[in-house]
Amino acid sequence: MFEKKDKQAENAENQNPVPEAAAVNDAAAPEADGKEKTVELSAEEKLAAELADAQAKYLYLQAEYQNFRKRSVRDIADARSYAVSSTLVPFLSVVDYLGMAKSAAEQSDNLEALKQGMNMIIGEFDRALEELGVKKMKTVGEKFDPELHDAVGYEASDTVPEGCVIREWSGGFTIGEKLLRPARVLVSSGSAPADNGAEAQEKE
Repeated sequence: MFEKKDKQAENAENQNPVPEAAAVNDAAAPEADGKEKTVELSAEEKLAAELADAQAKYLYLQAEYQNFRKRSVRDIADARSYAVSSTLVPFLSVVDYLGMAKSAAEQSDNLEALKQGMNMIIGEFDRALEELGVKKMKTVGEKFDPELHDAVGYEASDTVPEGCVIREWSGGFTIGEKLLRPARVLVSSGSAPADNGAEAQEKE
């Protein structure tokens, strides 16, 4: 009979653990949950952290700016080099023709052949300019335009109307809609005045 009571007491203990064990388990529970208490930063520590972050961003932006400047300088140099090379390429054949003309002039006295050679060079030069979008202006016989022409003088003419170009000293060129160089021209001042002395002799 006593043995039966002891077994019942043992079963009761197993079903109802002692409070101390429960207290120990409750104390360990926060660690099992993995939750940690957050530490409050002081105002000075917050300002120090913000300053460090701002300094890091500043250094990053400064490095980016320096890289941008280097890229810009390199891009400008490349663009300039490309512009020079693309401008010179059409004129290389003109240089070739000039060299051939020089050799021909040294070996021959045929003026007609030399003249033809010079015409070829001029034609090649005009084609090179045309490839670059450069056009030579037509001036002789045209109305004088101070925006396009630079008058070097005036001369009387019975064939060219007053205010029109008689001769061209140096050609004018345009590139697209832009004036590249004005033409230097001689402008007609109209018909020459009658010789009063000759008219007087005729009357006598």
